[in-house]
Amino acid sequence: MAKYYDVHPDNPQPRTIAQIADAVRLGALIAYPTDSCYALGCRVGSKDGVDRIRSIRRLDDRHHFTLVCQDFAQLGQFVRVDNDVFRAVKASTPGSYTFILPATKEVPRALMHPKKKTVGVRIPDHVVTQALLAELGEPLLSSTLLLPDEDEPMTQGWEIKDRLDHVVDAVLDSGDCGTEPTTVVDFSGGDVEIVRRGAGDPSRFE
Repeated sequence: MAKYYDVHPDNPQPRTIAQIADAVRLGALIAYPTDSCYALGCRVGSKDGVDRIRSIRRLDDRHHFTLVCQDFAQLGQFVRVDNDVFRAVKASTPGSYTFILPATKEVPRALMHPKKKTVGVRIPDHVVTQALLAELGEPLLSSTLLLPDEDEPMTQGWEIKDRLDHVVDAVLDSGDCGTEPTTVVDFSGGDVEIVRRGAGDPSRFE
């Protein structure tokens, strides 16, 4: 049975956020809101969490996981960013973008694209997510909560609790956060490639 946390969208309760962060540190897989739909999240080094996300979403090993970071300094520990990319990413964060970049040695091999050695990173513009990341002190390994054979992510915490009660450990509900996933921008190949058009305005990268 997943624990259900009703979190205030503008003033998240510190005690509740601390409980959720403690659960993540102990290996919990959570469903949580972001600025572009709900996501599944766990600790970066949690093999069990990665396996469970793959199982829930039926992902293969070519799927790019995302490291959801609190700020640019934290993001820079996990990906290599040259000057041009630095300016482009900095100007777009926090926001509804995921950036695919070459991973540093801080990223577990199992999370990288097997051939490209890349990983997705993002800095969300969402009060509850930011509060959790600040309390946790490290990124959340994440993937959009989009179930197999469904076109749109679930948007209601109670619905996620109902559907995923036996496969996740906790659900954070701070209200509807939309169905549009992030805009994904790939900087890893030299040229800028918009892999997915989503909630973030893609025109700044065209």
